[in-house]
Amino acid sequence: MANIWKGLTAIGIVAGTLALAQPVAAQKPGGVLKMQHWDSPASMSIHEEATYSVVVPIMGVMNNLVIYDQHIAQNSLKDIVPDLAESWTWSEDGKELTFKLRPGVKWHDGSSATALTRSCS
Repeated sequence: MANIWKGLTAIGIVAGTLALAQPVAAQKPGGVLKMQHWDSPASMSIHEEATYSVVVPIMGVMNNLVIYDQHIAQNSLKDIVPDLAESWTWSEDGKELTFKLRPGVKWHDGSSATALTRSCS
């Protein structure tokens, strides 16, 4: 009998919580990103800095063409997944890497991002 009352109490608590819950608003562009961080990074360039003090705050602000799968603890080349890029291909000689961007990618000023080609010598 005590188990029945415990079950009914739990159901009552869940039902009461759901009745009082507020709807969640959709995210809007703009605003201020606030986060607590223990360090003051040397710069906010994720391409020039490789420390925790830069990567943690900037990952919420910038996208990369590709990233390592965040669900895999040990990174390897097979764990690279798309972020801004939908796909990528290497030229036959291995000196040119071409990324196909997702549709609708925009810069911070709202202008459309276009693909760039860089050759390795």
